[in-house]
Parts: sequence; structure tokens; C-alpha cells
Amino acid sequence: MEAEKVIEIYELLNRYNIEIIIDGGWAVDALLGEQTRKHEDLDIAIDHNDVPKFKSILSKQGFIDFPRDDSKDYNFVMADSVGNKIDVHSFLFDDHGNCIYGITYQKDNFLGIGKINGIEVKCIALQDLVKFHTGYEVDEIDYHDIQLLCEKFGLLIPKDYDKFINVNGSGNL
Repeated sequence: MEAEKVIEIYELLNRYNIEIIIDGGWAVDALLGEQTRKHEDLDIAIDHNDVPKFKSILSKQGFIDFPRDDSKDYNFVMADSVGNKIDVHSFLFDDHGNCIYGITYQKDNFLGIGKINGIEVKCIALQDLVKFHTGYEVDEIDYHDIQLLCEKFGLLIPKDYDKFINVNGSGNL
């Protein structure tokens, strides 16, 4: 998905009072302040109560459900006819701020602020974004993202990425 489309969707949803938090690769680039690679989709976090309105608005923009084997009410993909995909991660918090449904975010995860095409967007917070990129079989795209974040913000690259770092400490990509 192109940056212009990301901003178009972000601003459209804001006009309808639907707050989305940019997640995944676009959150990385938002924190870096520039697009560093091609993105297959736009990952977003959204309050589950907003999902019906979200689907209605996006369907009017040509998006339809894009079924996957792992699709759930709280984690699904919508796509349009030209290949733009939105990977939706929804959640519900109780009155005490505890996640009671969906993707187990914490409110503090949503404190990131970044820029896409010079437009300020809400995104996953830096430390959480790095943490979310661990605990699974990471690949070269993950390494690209984490290496840039850690380099820019002076963080250590998590051990999950040791296989991408050679003995003298430089990346092997």
C-alpha cells in the first residue's frame, strides 16, 4: 500500500470519528518519519465497537472482506480491487483499561506519534513496536524494520535477530 493511500484512509476514518492506531510496518516508518520499504498492507488497531462503522465506511470505498485461514471477528483483512489491504486488529478495554476482547493491547501501546508523508499519525509506541517484533520466527523484513528503529533511537537489537548479525556486529543483509 502506498503512503498516499494510508493517509487517505487515516484521514477518512478520522472524519467519521474512528480512531485508528497504525501498527506493523507502517508504524515503523511513521516513527522513522519516512517510508523505508514497500508495504503489502496497512496494519491498524481499532476499538472493536468501531468495527461495524469502519466496515461500512470502507465498503463505500470499494473494500471487501478478504478471508484468510486465521480470520476472526477481531483480526481480519479488507481489500480493494487494486490490491490495497488493511489488516484490522480490534480490541475492547473495560472501564479499568484492561483488554477484555480481541488483540491483547494495553492502552500505553497506543502512545506513539509518527509521520507518514509529513502527516502526523497515531501509532504503536516505539518500545512496544520493537517488542511486538519478537517472539516468533522473524524474517529479513522484520530485521530491516527493527535494525532501523534500534539504530535511530539507540536501542539494542533484540536477541531474536542474532541470526542476521555477523560476528563483527554488522547486519548481513
